[in-house]
Amino acid sequence: MNKNDTQEAFEEAVKTMMKTVGEDPDREGLEKTPERVFKAYNFMFGGYKEDPQEILGSALFSTTNQEMVLIKDIELYSTCEHHLLPIIGRAHVAYIPDGKVVGLSKIPRVVNVFSRRMQIQEQLTEQIADAIMEAINPKGVAVVIQARHMCMEMRGVEKINSTTTSSALRGIFHEEKTRAEFFNLINAPHGTRY
Repeated sequence: MNKNDTQEAFEEAVKTMMKTVGEDPDREGLEKTPERVFKAYNFMFGGYKEDPQEILGSALFSTTNQEMVLIKDIELYSTCEHHLLPIIGRAHVAYIPDGKVVGLSKIPRVVNVFSRRMQIQEQLTEQIADAIMEAINPKGVAVVIQARHMCMEMRGVEKINSTTTSSALRGIFHEEKTRAEFFNLINAPHGTRY
């Protein structure tokens, strides 16, 4: 199936979905909706077309630093694989170098790669941690994601503002002291200067 055929099939599926829920896909406000949804899905699921190892490997640098590197509050938008509804949250990612560091902008990019796939939050957390471990080979990695799930808020139990937290700890972050330092840092009030 070529690109035009793929887009046409996708747009027909969107029209079918609209008809199924009781809408008229030919009414003025909806005429271009199938095309807009196609473009939106290409962006929202662009993570399938990116390689996290390539991203991380493009900015590795030698270092003597052996202290924690932490990037807090990385915004993420993902899609629940069970209902295709949004997951909206923040990731906190830390690692302790062992001879290599990665350019800071690459960590949020890797969060985006995995977020822009159909996911469950627990798997998303693990994928980010494992990709960093594989690429940088640090002493340890810690990832915490705090997110709201629209599949809980918009349907089902309808629990507004419920936050789900998941973590993935690798290497030295299994040690109590390092784990405690990480959680203290991510829970520090915003605006705190060190």
